[in-house]
Order: sequence, then C-alpha cells, then structure tokens
Amino acid sequence: MQTPEEKSAVTVHEPYAANGSLRTSTDEDSDADTDSIHEAAQDIERIPTRRSRLSEKSTGRVSQDLRRTASNVLSQVASRLSTRIREEPPPPPDGGTRAWLQVGAGFLVIFTTWGYVNAFGAFQTYYTSTLPVSPSSISWIGSVQIFMSLSVGVFTGRLLDAGFFYPTYIVGAIFQLLGIFLMSISTKYWQLMLTQGVLTGLGNGIFFTPTLAMITTYFSKRRGIAVGLVTTGNSTGGALYPVITRQLLPQIGFAWTTRALGLINLVFLATGLILLKPRLPPRKSGPMVDLTALKEPVFLAFVFAVFFSMWANYYTFYYIASFGRETLGLSYQASTLLVVIINAVGIPMRLTVPLIADRVGPVNTLVPIFLIWTVASFCWLAVKDIPGYYVFTCFYGAVSGAVQSSIPTAIASLTPRLDMMGARIGMGFGIVSVAALTGPPIGGAIQGASDGKFTGSQAWAACVMAIGFCLITTARLKKVGWTVMQRC
Repeated sequence: MQTPEEKSAVTVHEPYAANGSLRTSTDEDSDADTDSIHEAAQDIERIPTRRSRLSEKSTGRVSQDLRRTASNVLSQVASRLSTRIREEPPPPPDGGTRAWLQVGAGFLVIFTTWGYVNAFGAFQTYYTSTLPVSPSSISWIGSVQIFMSLSVGVFTGRLLDAGFFYPTYIVGAIFQLLGIFLMSISTKYWQLMLTQGVLTGLGNGIFFTPTLAMITTYFSKRRGIAVGLVTTGNSTGGALYPVITRQLLPQIGFAWTTRALGLINLVFLATGLILLKPRLPPRKSGPMVDLTALKEPVFLAFVFAVFFSMWANYYTFYYIASFGRETLGLSYQASTLLVVIINAVGIPMRLTVPLIADRVGPVNTLVPIFLIWTVASFCWLAVKDIPGYYVFTCFYGAVSGAVQSSIPTAIASLTPRLDMMGARIGMGFGIVSVAALTGPPIGGAIQGASDGKFTGSQAWAACVMAIGFCLITTARLKKVGWTVMQRC
C-alpha cells in the first residue's frame, strides 16, 4: 500500500501515463534539464529516498532522470569554467626554464630580422658605389624592408592571439629566406627592391611581431629585462652582419656573401621554431585591429613619440656610413665600421635600461632618454672631423638601443589584457612602420636638394626628434600627471 506522498512522487517522476503511452515533458522536467545548477540540485533532492518500494520499471526511469540531470549539471559547470578561463588568461610565470628558453629563441629571431635590417647601412654604401641610382632611391630599399617588417604585424599579431603562431612563423620564415636567396642573383635596382625590400620585409613582418608579443606574455615584473635580452639580437646582428659583409664581399663577391647570410638565418630560424611555444589559450573572437586603442590619449601620444623618433633614427642609421665616406673622406671599409659601432654600442644599454624600467616603469625611463637622444641628434650638426664623428656614433647608437629595447615593454604596459598583446603591439609597430618607410628617403631628398650636403637633413632629423621628446613627455603626464615618484 502506497502513501499519498509516494503516489505523488510516482506521478511526478513516472515518464509513462496510466494508459502506457509516453508522457510529454512537464515544466519541471524541462527546468531540470535546462535551468541553473541550483535548481537542478533541488530537483534531485525531491526524488524519494525509499526507492526500494518503487516498481522496477519506475526505479530504472528515475535512474535515467538522475543521469540526465547530473550530465546537464556537469555540462553547465564545464561551460562556465571554460568561459572563465577564456575571459581571464592565466598570469605569466615570470621565469622558469621554459620562459627563458623563449627569450633565447626570441634573440635568434630578432637577430635574423632586425639585426639584418639594421645592417642595411653596409648595403647602402655598397649600392651607392655600384648602382647608377641616387642615394635617396637606394634608401627606399631599406625603407620598404622596414615598413613591411613593421606594418604586416598589424595583422599577424592578431594571429598569435587566435592560436595560429606556428603556421604564421613558418610562412614568414619561408618568405624571408626566399627573399634573401633571390637577392643573391639580383643585379638591378628593381630586382633588389622586390627581393631585399618587399619579399624579405614581408617575411620579417609575418613572424616578428607574433614572436615578440608571445614572449611578453611569459613575463610581468621581469618583462623589461626579458625583452631587453631579446632585443640585444637587434644590436648583435646589426654589428655582425656588416662585419661578415665587409669581409666576404671582396673575397667571394656579392652573390655568395648574400647566400652566406641566408644560411645563417636558416639555422637560427629553424632553432627558434623548435624552442618557441605559445602559452595562452586562443582568443578566437575579437577584431583584427583593436580600435579602442586609438581612443586612448596615452597610447596615441606614446606611439607618435616613437613615430617621430624613428623618422630620424632610421635616416641616421642608413646614412651614418655615407656621411663618413662623402663628407669626411673615409674608405668603404672604415665607413662600414661605423655601422658596426652604432649597432654594437647599443648592446649594454639594451640590458641595463630594461632593469631600470622594471623598477620605475618603461615610460618613466624613456622620458630622460628621449631628451638625451634629442641632444645627441643636434650634436651631429657640430661634427667636423673623424674623431668627433666616432664619438657621436657611439652616443647616438647607445641611446637608440636603449629606446628600441623599451618600446615593446612600454606598449605591453599600456595594454589592458595579455590576450590582446599581439594586436596592440602590431598596431603600434604598424604606425611606426610609416616613419621607417619615409624617414630615410625624406632625409635623402633633403640632402639631394642641398647639393649633396647633409646639413639640412641633419637639422630635420634633430627637429623631429625634439617633437618625439615632447610627445613622450605628454604621454607620461597624461598617464600619471606631475607626480614624480609614480610608476609608469
């Protein structure tokens, strides 16, 4: 004999009607399947505890209801947990074997990209003496290479966030190496423009920004020194590539010298592919370009400060050897040594300045460095002899290295989320790429309009550097105001 409560329980949970036909789902059944975890748990509690008195068929059906309800509960829990993980990326390890291996691999990548790019001054001097083209036209090859290396990162940085790092890296490496090896058989200006300028620059841009952005996701408090160590590849490559070029060109010629550089890049890029490993889960949704960054005054002021400084910087790097040869009468070998010096002296600064930036903030660190950089730019106008030129080259290269090593860290500090790092750094580099594209040709055009004299170009480079200093100061004031001790 069943009590009224037991009959009620059977009436609620028995899936079959009295005539044996299948009952339609009640509101309570639907709620148990689709409502929140709390309601599902309450529904489970309503099942009678004395199952032994139910019929065998009823017990089986109740068991199925239990399994269905429990499955729905677990699915909802898993869904909420996975959503939470996507919304809140795990914090950086800020060290460890795997993190520092990324730094080592990043060094090799920067060596083969920006080390190679910054060595263009050696090629600029060589092309000026061998091609029937003006120095301003030749500088377009290096400018296009830098422009592609930076601008393509606007799009490929987002591919890192979306989880496509490895395909992006491989495609970029193939393009870069193809451009270098095709460059070895190029003999005309337009061929060098397509190979060394467009193809190599495109390859650099495809994998450089995702690699650098990925490394920043491994660090927080030590991000400055980590990025500083990575960017020493810039100065190291910029110093070694001209040495290799200077030594091999007279012995084996342009074609085999270029192939030797390509083989170095092949080995380093293959090693980087083995060591590099993305850390964050993919962020599939979201725009390719983070337009909200363009509404942030601090971000805009900082990016355009870098824009104006790089306008002057790349002109100086490209024409450092030409000025020594055409104005001071240095030989090709001696003038090429200036390219080595201006890159090599930046190595110590790329290591020491990030340590300071980790303590006081990257933007705080860059403000006085921009001031020194501006003063050094104006000092170029006073150079009249070879010893003075070597002194200027050392100061300018050291300050330039300090700034370039801090740019990625500063952009990362102005980025609100780790899984937006690729997009933000790509946007920043994309804006700066316009300065890299136009700076050397503008300086060369001013020089051409001045009958080959460098005074006008030097004055232009110093003035735009001063604008950069004003903008970086504005970014700092917008961020934390006039408070001196505030980290920024």
